Amino acid sequence: MKKIKLICSILLLLVVASSCKKQDGIDQDLSFLNNVSSSNPDKIFDISNDNSGIVKITPLGEGVAFFTVNFGEGTGTAASAVVIPGNNTRHAYREGSYSVSIITNDVAGKTSTATYPLTVTFRAPEKLLVTKTQAAHNLKVKATADFAASFLVYFGDVANEVGTALAKGAELSHDYATSGKFNVKVVALSGGAAKSENISVVIVTDPFGLPIDFDNAYISYFFGTFGGGQAFAKVANPSKTGLNTSDSVGRFTRGFEGWSGTYSPLNIPVNFAQGKKIKMLVFNPNAALIGKSVNVELEKPVGLPADPANPWGAVVKTPLTTSGAWEELTFDFSGIAAIPATAKFNQLVLRFNDQVDGAGAIIYIDNIRLTN
Repeated sequence: MKKIKLICSILLLLVVASSCKKQDGIDQDLSFLNNVSSSNPDKIFDISNDNSGIVKITPLGEGVAFFTVNFGEGTGTAASAVVIPGNNTRHAYREGSYSVSIITNDVAGKTSTATYPLTVTFRAPEKLLVTKTQAAHNLKVKATADFAASFLVYFGDVANEVGTALAKGAELSHDYATSGKFNVKVVALSGGAAKSENISVVIVTDPFGLPIDFDNAYISYFFGTFGGGQAFAKVANPSKTGLNTSDSVGRFTRGFEGWSGTYSPLNIPVNFAQGKKIKMLVFNPNAALIGKSVNVELEKPVGLPADPANPWGAVVKTPLTTSGAWEELTFDFSGIAAIPATAKFNQLVLRFNDQVDGAGAIIYIDNIRLTN
């Protein structure tokens, strides 16, 4: 009987012990979540280096349900983003310093906030290339550069000039009011403080036409030559007295053949509506040349037939009357009846003493102008 009671007592203890054991999966002790956080912020920011300002933000933490990232910049929905663990968000910043806060929402419903400093610095644009296209007083400018957000162009012809904005891939056109030598500066902007510059010189010349006085540094005086030995050059005035005290004049050296001479295409045509007489200052250093004629010939008429007497244009000859001093010669085209009052010519031709062959004769010319 005692043996039976002992067995029953042991069975009762086993049942009680079994009923007191907790079942797997129903333990409500969540104290381990007290240690969950988004600490260890290593490599939270990945800042682009292409001046886009884009920063990839990757929140870190364990036991997190989701993160809320406040960018420290922007308004409304653009000021923050919700990030699932293991993912990231991207935001475009301007250059500057920011405080980015990351709110951790853990699986227990608790939140914690950590704030991280962020500095975005743009690099200076690289490989700045400026392309200029010039036609007379007009200049067109394009620019490219790696890491450039935009450009500013300074054309150099205005005091205290404010740069003109130039977008990437665009072109600026500028008209200079005067001739001269100008420093054109193109600034490549990074979108922040860093920038790169290119400075180049542009020479704006006046159009070539009458009057011709050889003293304008910004006119390209072109006198092409034809005939063996023919030459022409801009030189110092050999006799700065009397009618002509200018610094520079043209020196005409006649070629071997009587038909040799110079030709000058004109940007501004000779317009007979403004006068039919051309006057020229001439200096003859050789008395033996007195009486020899200077030819002024007008070629390439605009919209008109050539002079029937001269299929190349209109020709007037005037003889030298002195030597050793400047004199003014007049070439009167009004006597050529075939030339209308509105005639225009695009080329000036000069010849001297075309009656004989023989090289070496020199005369100086200046102040060629159209008058009534």
